[in-house]
Amino acid sequence: MRVLIGELSRLTGVPAYRLRYYESQGLLEPGRGANGYRDYDDAAVVTVTQIRRLLDAGLSTREIGFLLPCATGADPVLEPCPELLTALRRRLRRLDEHIDTLDHSRRVLRDYIGAAERRIPQGHRECAPTTAEPAPS
Repeated sequence: MRVLIGELSRLTGVPAYRLRYYESQGLLEPGRGANGYRDYDDAAVVTVTQIRRLLDAGLSTREIGFLLPCATGADPVLEPCPELLTALRRRLRRLDEHIDTLDHSRRVLRDYIGAAERRIPQGHRECAPTTAEPAPS
């Protein structure tokens, strides 16, 4: 069975623009009908599911492009080749470093809040900001 991009979108819950992005990244390879429309085979549903789950794991589309040939099933199950394990460990190490950085930032911010709160005189109301809170960066 072959389906058009709109049907693949409906079957997977992934918007058509994302499916086109996956194609541009080399992750999804549609066929083309005589009319030039993209058409997808049954395996595309599994491939899109694999891509979404690997994205959920924090992998980039570049990393997924490297790993996708080693994936089987919708879960996906990854073949334990050394290159794949090296790539996954490298990504996990980067995530751990990012978490450490965020944890440090949180501790420093809590210290600033604590120091400011300790400077509030007894019986004095907290000051209300006069301007809107800055947007997150």
